[in-house]
Amino acid sequence: MEYGLLLLRLVVGGLILAHGAQKAFGAFGGMGPGGTAPLFEQWGLRPGRTLVLLAAVTEITGSLLVLLGLFTPLGAAMVLGTLVVASSVTWGNGLWAVKGGYELPLLYAAAAAVLALTGPGRLSLDRALDLTNQYGEATGLLAIGVGLVAAACFITYARKTLSRSVTA
Repeated sequence: MEYGLLLLRLVVGGLILAHGAQKAFGAFGGMGPGGTAPLFEQWGLRPGRTLVLLAAVTEITGSLLVLLGLFTPLGAAMVLGTLVVASSVTWGNGLWAVKGGYELPLLYAAAAAVLALTGPGRLSLDRALDLTNQYGEATGLLAIGVGLVAAACFITYARKTLSRSVTA
């Protein structure tokens, strides 16, 4: 089980780290803040550049915490929240990725929720620092709730900014 949790942390954390680096720095074929901001604006997430940078910082920070297994519930909440926002922009396309749907962000969000509930495992900094004794199912559920509430706030803020700019 320990190697399974480590593998899950490495894959989810590594991929979300790269995803954040695409937004922040244009790494791994990404478009950086300047290229990603118009997409955010098209999706109704405004102001685009500010929200791209916020998403990138959240993804990079959360994924590093997940990768290291350090403050895992917090990292999982950050990853979960950003992927719920990503799901929201493709919700209207249905579930399946081949039709532009939210399948992949949902999978990442579910993996983050699993890590919030299970903890990082023995092969983690949380364990080395003896923090895992502080985590339990309630902590995992709280982390999931925090991620969902943060995503809802982000989406609400972005959409209100959109409606203000449309009516102005």
